[in-house]
Amino acid sequence: MTYVGKILVIVIMACALLFLGVSTVVFTTATNWKAETAKVKDKVNELTTKNNDANTQIEGLKKDLEVASKSAAESKKAAENRIAALQTDIEQLNRDITAARAEVTTAQENARTALTEAESRRNETNLLREQKLAVEKQADEFKLRQAELNDQIRILTRERDVAKKNSDDLRDRAARFSALLREKGLSDDISMVKGLASPPNVHGEVARVDQNNKIELTIGSDDGLVVGHELVIWRMKPRPEYIGKIRIIAVDPDQAVGVVVGKTIQGKKIKEGDIVSSSFYNAPRS
Repeated sequence: MTYVGKILVIVIMACALLFLGVSTVVFTTATNWKAETAKVKDKVNELTTKNNDANTQIEGLKKDLEVASKSAAESKKAAENRIAALQTDIEQLNRDITAARAEVTTAQENARTALTEAESRRNETNLLREQKLAVEKQADEFKLRQAELNDQIRILTRERDVAKKNSDDLRDRAARFSALLREKGLSDDISMVKGLASPPNVHGEVARVDQNNKIELTIGSDDGLVVGHELVIWRMKPRPEYIGKIRIIAVDPDQAVGVVVGKTIQGKKIKEGDIVSSSFYNAPRS
């Protein structure tokens, strides 16, 4: 039985009890029975009308209850659907959060790797910068050295040109003297002059230079040297260069002593280890 039915039963029982009470009072009092009966009838009619109105209201309430129940069921179903949709959204959000966390973890790992690579590249850059500075410094030094070498080359070129000119002048003078001697009926063989022969083809080194600027050589009479021979002095390091001439003033079998003829090139001093040879044409090769 529904709640509305229970209400109706209670109302009907109440009406019945009320009617029973009224009847009992009427019969027990027995005073003005008809009038009381009429009153009771009127009362019953009134109660019946009220009961009918109550029944009508109950029917209306039943309909409202059915509508409310149907609306509640629909609302419940909509709420359940909404809850299901929200649960689906929550699950999707959880999956998205998990994926986002994985992406964040991957991004952090990539960031750490990138930072490590950046640090390594910065160190490599610093090293390359230092190497570049060192190379630039070395290049500057090479440029300075090249400039010095170019200056020395220009000086040597001028000295070579001067020496060549002097050599050409000497050859020309020698040719004129030879021609003059032949015109006078004399021999132009230098070996016939004062018994002094030309220096043999020799090569040696400067053994020592004493305080009087006398130069001791590692070659002597065994190599064909005699007093009066003139030899050419060369220096091989740091580069081959002509120094000057010396004249032999004393000879032993394995050594000789000489002095500088005139001046050396640019006033350079002859040193131990310099090379000595018989002429320009027999100059040592580097």
